[in-house]
Amino acid sequence: MPDRRKHADGEAKSGTLRTPDATAAPKEQEQAGTPQAPDRTDSPPAPEPQDAQAELQKRRGLSLAVYLTSATLVRSASGGAPVALVALTLARPGHGGAALGGVLAALLTLPNAAGPWMARWLEEARDPRLRLAAAFIVFGLMLAGTGLTLGRLPVVLVGLLVIIGGLCEPLMTGGLSSRLALIVGEDTRAQRRAEGWDSATYGSSNILGPAAVAVITALSGALTAVAALGAAGVAAGLLMFALPKEHRTAAARQRSMPVRDALAVIVRRGPLRRVMIATMITSVSTGGVMVIAVVFGRDLQGSAGAGAALGAAYGVGNLCGALLTGAFPLTGEPERWVLRLIAANAVAVGLCALAPGYVLALATFALAGGTSAVLFTASLAVRSVYSPPNARAQVFVTMAGLKLAAGSAGTALAGTLVGIGPRLALCLNAFVVASAVTIALTDLRMTRRRSSVPDPEDTSSPTK
Repeated sequence: MPDRRKHADGEAKSGTLRTPDATAAPKEQEQAGTPQAPDRTDSPPAPEPQDAQAELQKRRGLSLAVYLTSATLVRSASGGAPVALVALTLARPGHGGAALGGVLAALLTLPNAAGPWMARWLEEARDPRLRLAAAFIVFGLMLAGTGLTLGRLPVVLVGLLVIIGGLCEPLMTGGLSSRLALIVGEDTRAQRRAEGWDSATYGSSNILGPAAVAVITALSGALTAVAALGAAGVAAGLLMFALPKEHRTAAARQRSMPVRDALAVIVRRGPLRRVMIATMITSVSTGGVMVIAVVFGRDLQGSAGAGAALGAAYGVGNLCGALLTGAFPLTGEPERWVLRLIAANAVAVGLCALAPGYVLALATFALAGGTSAVLFTASLAVRSVYSPPNARAQVFVTMAGLKLAAGSAGTALAGTLVGIGPRLALCLNAFVVASAVTIALTDLRMTRRRSSVPDPEDTSSPTK
């Protein structure tokens, strides 16, 4: 048993799994003298292995392209929805204005707390594509319905409509990302590359969604912008039907973990626990970056536009970092990458605080955004490698939801701290990020000291 533990731990460190040799059984039959089936001259020749491999890669490439298109559409709709709802209420005087828009935007994010239960609903599906498609379409129809009913129905009913749409959001983020490895196959390098492209859809959507709302609102009005986001959600749902079908048996669906057990896996399984805690702490910093950037840029250049440009530099750096990991995928143990990238992000945020001029501030904010994107890609790899198959979506969604909550807390905290000065606020953020590495390393040392033989519930061997 100890030898098997060591072997499993060695595989975990490499980030790969060994699969049984499919040719072993036929070879054993030949050695045992099992008679072979006679050749049939009327059967078509078997395809060459290289041709079959090329065809398989082509299908996976097309499926990945469909996935990324759908992810970009639905996440752009999600990213632009809060801006669109505020713009819609402002465009209709006498119906609550910006205050109502803020309430509707909050109601859209509030249901993320139900993410683990939505994830289990996804895992219990015979074909998860159908439930993802249904969630995306419902979200799109919710946005369109909100635009059509605001001012015509009681506000309570409009708010209920928004809450229903908000229940779909966990499936647009962690729920959708949890299916990515099933699309690209078991090749580790292909998975890391796909996770980089998936990370890019988050970064691009956070730019495209609000930008689309701003442009369409200026040209045709807020209602048209809301309808366009709704159409994007519906289109993303329809694209789900173009992805390969997942064949899941009834037994596999019944083995889906209860939410309590899935949460216990995150807490007990070392890499998941450490990465969850470390990324939550880091999210407190990243959640407040945009708020600090606006004030910092204004102090350096004397205009609010300069602050917005600092925030844009962070967003551009974030997108470039994600694209970089798509072109050059991460290799090796993903948890180790997470800790290294958190340290790099702490240095980048510290450099932002020390930037003596505006041009260097632009560069350092772009660097901070880039390290944050690569860190997010590495955290996706940790979730993919160490999530049990029967709780995969729950792990993805739960960790994403906790990061979102920590980021929201960071945004509120930044609004308070920025009053003491943006440089000091950035220094505090860098310290907070650096503390995440210290906490994770302390957890790792304590886990190693606990016992030379790991507890079965806290194994570090990856499961795919």
